[in-house]
Amino acid sequence: MSAAKIKKGDKVVILSGKDKGRSGNVMRVLPKDGKLVVEGVNIAARHRKASQTNPEGGIDRFEAPLHICKVAIADPKDGKPTRVRFEEKDGKKVRVAVKSGETIDG
Repeated sequence: MSAAKIKKGDKVVILSGKDKGRSGNVMRVLPKDGKLVVEGVNIAARHRKASQTNPEGGIDRFEAPLHICKVAIADPKDGKPTRVRFEEKDGKKVRVAVKSGETIDG
């Protein structure tokens, strides 16, 4: 298994769709589906009928998963989208931002 380019807790920028240009932290990664959930982005609404467990019903709002290709890691220097490459530093494999050469913590 190869190392993940985007991990939980990373700051990412949305590249396309209704939330293009917005950024947020990754809350969850779903590698089998190739998707991830970003905090405060891609909000979906579900109308729920009243039930015994939820007597009021109403509208549930939640972050829906986004495809990984729609996001890019935010550069640690300026916050703009960047690609990621892997380098070996002190015998450890680390993620490096292509744009600035900064090491990405995570």
